[in-house]
Amino acid sequence: MLGISKNKISENVSFEDFKSLGMTIPKDESRKRIQILLWTLIGMFLFLFLPWTQNISTKGFVTALRPDQRPQTVHSIIAGRIEKWYVAEGDYVKKGDTVLWISEIKDDYFDPKLLERTQMQVDAKTLSAKSYSEKVRSLEIQIQALKENNVLRKEQAENRLRMAELNVISDSIRFEQSKVNFKVGTEQLKRTDKLYQEGLRSLTDFEQRELRFQEVQAGLVAAENNLLKSKNALIAAQIELNAIDNDFRDKMAKASADMYEAMSSQFDAEGTATKLENQYANYEVRTGYRHVLAPQDGYITEAIQVGIGETIKEGAEIISILPGNAQLAVEMFVDPVDFPLLRLGNKVRFIFDGWPAIVFSGWPQITNGTFGGVVKAIDNFAGPDGKYRVLVVEDLEEKPWPTQLRIGSGADGIALLNDVPLWYEIWRQLNGFPADYYTAREKAENRKSK
Repeated sequence: MLGISKNKISENVSFEDFKSLGMTIPKDESRKRIQILLWTLIGMFLFLFLPWTQNISTKGFVTALRPDQRPQTVHSIIAGRIEKWYVAEGDYVKKGDTVLWISEIKDDYFDPKLLERTQMQVDAKTLSAKSYSEKVRSLEIQIQALKENNVLRKEQAENRLRMAELNVISDSIRFEQSKVNFKVGTEQLKRTDKLYQEGLRSLTDFEQRELRFQEVQAGLVAAENNLLKSKNALIAAQIELNAIDNDFRDKMAKASADMYEAMSSQFDAEGTATKLENQYANYEVRTGYRHVLAPQDGYITEAIQVGIGETIKEGAEIISILPGNAQLAVEMFVDPVDFPLLRLGNKVRFIFDGWPAIVFSGWPQITNGTFGGVVKAIDNFAGPDGKYRVLVVEDLEEKPWPTQLRIGSGADGIALLNDVPLWYEIWRQLNGFPADYYTAREKAENRKSK
């Protein structure tokens, strides 16, 4: 059996009666083996020249292209107590539909007439500010009247001062005239006395002259007295003129102080009224937050807060909503070594969870059951896991994505790069060289040339 002996059993035994054993006897075995090996080598050599599409395989999941179309949670803006639910999980809601109603749990907002009473406070402060405004206007009118009255009083006082000055001048002239008369009367009295002593005049004439001299002397005193009165009147007129200015400044200072005090009270009342109006608006808006509304059209996916009578905090998550008209995209993650190979517009093939596919990554032409995509956005920074995020949208040039596809489904992505011979890809893999990537413009040029 091992071929050690030179004695052959075939010479002594006929194998014609043993068909199974006869089939194992080699007949021209060497030639067949050479032919099989030759055709195998030729086939492998030709196989090396088949085109191979370089690719990057990665995993991802279905998401929405726009951030506002991705699943979101609805939060409670105010703290409250759940009173009534209007929806259930799986319901479709439109934007503005009431999801649930909550009541207040803070004692600052328990008053059922809170808005009405706050409005009354606003009205009271508004009227108070208006009264102060009217007082300011009255004081402004009073100040204007004081200014006009001061002008008239000053004009009157100046006229009196001028009259006093003229009286002083007039009395001064009369006083000078009286002094001249007194001097002349003195000389005449002396001459009359001398003539009387000489006997040239009678005693009667001398007595008459003496009486006239007394009248002249009395006139001098009266003129001097009138002059002093005129000077006193002049001084009084000057004092009165100065007193008018002082009195005007005092009254103006008091009126201005009252006006500024009224203005301060007015501004304070207006500020308080504005604060109360702001508080009223806050109360009114807060009242609207007691009804939690759907922010957009979509499906209720999960109720995070459940039950009736459960209290929730400000900003607490209540429900989760899945938008119903989201534009789907695939969010996949690539390693940093593959990141430079990707460009906007690159073609990507996807295998979605639940849709069977026969995949040949290097020959996308014979791949069956995959769906096409186009790179829409590429992040410029790595995530916490050290990979870069890539958003891929549906390729409008190929068959549409399944209508049953939902956000969160898994997807295996195959980013297609350059077309190279199979021998080159094997040589590149053995040497660890990077793939030959292309731009969208180069791809379009290649298609035109083909």
